Amino acid sequence: MSANDRPSGQPTKTAATAATLATRDSAFMKACRREPVPHTPVWFMRQAGRSLPEYRKLREGTAMLDSCMRPDMVTEITLQPVRRHEVDAAIYFSDIVVPLKAIGVDLDIKPGVGPVVADPIRTRADLKQLRDLTPDDVHYVTEAMGMLTAELGSTPLIGFAGAPFTLASYLVEGGPSRNHENTKAMMYGDPELWAELLDRLADITGAFLKVQIEAGASAVQLFDSWVGALAPADYRRSAMPASAKVFDMIAGYGVPRIHFGVGTGELLGLMGEAGADVVGVDWRVPLDEAARRVGPGKALQGNLDPAVLFAPTRAVETKADEVLDAAKGLEGHIFNLGHGVLPNMDPDSLTRLVEYVHTRTAR
Repeated sequence: MSANDRPSGQPTKTAATAATLATRDSAFMKACRREPVPHTPVWFMRQAGRSLPEYRKLREGTAMLDSCMRPDMVTEITLQPVRRHEVDAAIYFSDIVVPLKAIGVDLDIKPGVGPVVADPIRTRADLKQLRDLTPDDVHYVTEAMGMLTAELGSTPLIGFAGAPFTLASYLVEGGPSRNHENTKAMMYGDPELWAELLDRLADITGAFLKVQIEAGASAVQLFDSWVGALAPADYRRSAMPASAKVFDMIAGYGVPRIHFGVGTGELLGLMGEAGADVVGVDWRVPLDEAARRVGPGKALQGNLDPAVLFAPTRAVETKADEVLDAAKGLEGHIFNLGHGVLPNMDPDSLTRLVEYVHTRTAR
């Protein structure tokens, strides 16, 4: 197929190659590859938005999903924490339900609640909501990624998506759930339907990550926010195959693949086994113990408790030292929080933390 024959909105691999070359020698990319770094790289989950006053001002009057579909707004929000905190990587501003919205699933993000699905998936007939995702469905992602990589230069841009289990939980429950009772009822009671649901979501997620990589993402992170609700045997049988499929779909691009979940201390080894190059660790497991559970050949990301940032600066530095000390001897370490930035966090505390980690770990 020639360039002239390529359907409108379909990205090429040119942007991916250019981004790889521009960011290859950054501290973040070297840490992902478990190579020596000039300092421990730092970025924060949910650094784009939430705690930043400039973000709240920009978002005034714009619904969350609408903001995710405006390339100019996505670009500005993604860049804000890079400018303010001087973090080592940007994280693309979006939401895990964006690809579902893009293929026509009737959902919305309710303030103070989260994603709410109008017609939850409970039967095989309900699967008709889930068609394949094409690049044209998310043309605004390609446009925003192009704008961002032009601005970021040698600073890596991390793409992301929700993992199949977490997306399935939202779709089956109809929204956020504390106990995932409908999700587990399907998983245990109709394993064939469950497997088909996750397989479709793996295809959608893999396609969404491909768009981001081909548009210039230097790395990607798969968020499995709710998978900590599963026991290891259930994860291996009922969630891991779909996540592994996603990672397999993007393996050929050669970009680092990060896998993160909350409350996943008992799943860390399996999450690495699913295909991640970097395993994210929440604050409940020290990094040296996480390394033992994950095994060799993987970098680790994490894992300061986000609530620590509300303490005085010296206390924050003490807890950061504990993370860095636990990370000594790791094959690769990316400093991050054990979950996302909290909405009412003082942004200056994040700026100070980045500077402290950079200074403390300078080689």
